[in-house]
Amino acid sequence: MPMISLAELQRRIDRGDLSADAAIAQSLEAIGAQDETIGAFVCHDPRARAAGAGPLRGIAVGIKDIIDTADFPTEMGSSIYRGWQPRADASVVEMLRRAGATIIGKTTTTAFASRDPTATLNPRNHGHTPGGSSSGSAAAVAAGMIPLALGTQTGGSVIRPASFCGVAAIKPSYRLLPTVGVKCYSWMLDTVGLFAAGVEDLAHGLSAMTNRPELLGDAAKTTPRIGLVMQEFAGAPEGSSGQALRIAVAAVERAGASVRTLAMPEIVAEAWRIHPVVQEFEAHQALAWEYRTHHDEIPPLMREKLDENVGIKPATYDEARAIANRARRALAKSFDDVDVLLTFSAPGAAPKGLASTGDARFNRLWTLMGVPCVNIPADVTDGGLPVGVQIIAGFGDDARALSAARFVEEALARR
Repeated sequence: MPMISLAELQRRIDRGDLSADAAIAQSLEAIGAQDETIGAFVCHDPRARAAGAGPLRGIAVGIKDIIDTADFPTEMGSSIYRGWQPRADASVVEMLRRAGATIIGKTTTTAFASRDPTATLNPRNHGHTPGGSSSGSAAAVAAGMIPLALGTQTGGSVIRPASFCGVAAIKPSYRLLPTVGVKCYSWMLDTVGLFAAGVEDLAHGLSAMTNRPELLGDAAKTTPRIGLVMQEFAGAPEGSSGQALRIAVAAVERAGASVRTLAMPEIVAEAWRIHPVVQEFEAHQALAWEYRTHHDEIPPLMREKLDENVGIKPATYDEARAIANRARRALAKSFDDVDVLLTFSAPGAAPKGLASTGDARFNRLWTLMGVPCVNIPADVTDGGLPVGVQIIAGFGDDARALSAARFVEEALARR
């Protein structure tokens, strides 16, 4: 089933070609036809209807199940919270409702947005993972069930599953979207992001949620200056990701963009190395109650990681934060001569089977830096698996990230 374009739905609804209720009914029909196989939803409302007025009226949205919803349980992928019903919506859910969106259901997540895989299948190839931790959100959009979904990223949990499933996604600048009402893993890293069919759809969704029209872009599109970042400190990519990046570079150069290879300062590479220190130190505090009172109910991969990192010293954490702050300043200077960066979205295509949700090594630096990142599908392997590339802009420059990603997307479509 083809993906649903949010922007095209908006245009059809505005023209009167499609009613808002009919748009919601289409998503419900697609969920009914697809989700028994894919398993992207924890729960959904089969009687959902269009909500009030607003730019997202008629838009069905899936919410990652670590984000509080007053109308649905929030179980966080864990037996510890089975049946847990929040009293209030998270701030990002309320933002969607105010924009007129219909919250259609909760999408699957690895437990506490950590490592242990869900049973969700990759819609592009059912023998492969959709990625994690935002497994259900990426899969639901890729399968054509809904036009918009929320996920979160602490390491690579928005950009990586988007790459694996062949959808567009944005991890916005840190705290552009609030995390009030989102289960915390690491307060310095956790970022709410969006999944959609294309970059235009992301822009329309994020603009409507935040009331920021500048995110829709300017009619007079500019040709970006692109810095190519190979992330050598993160290790070599697989052949499929290397090929996707080469394809993207060739496409944007044909479209008139300048591309230059950019070396990252050493302090930026050092920040990549200390990301796990920040993540795991904060996880032990954010999940202290669960770790103390429900240790054996924490899934095995997450429990093993928490056990390994129980002894991180505050001084080590403080040093890591200082490195991150220096790296952010150094990274900001990298944008003096380029508008955006272009790099890998994931080490390769989606791994086979459901034992692993993939590796965040090409994502975690940018999460720590707090900068906006956009995934654009760039290639498809012989096995039908998508592979993406990501565009990265300076902190707070989400409009530029979306504009440049749209340029890359259009250049790839013409190749």
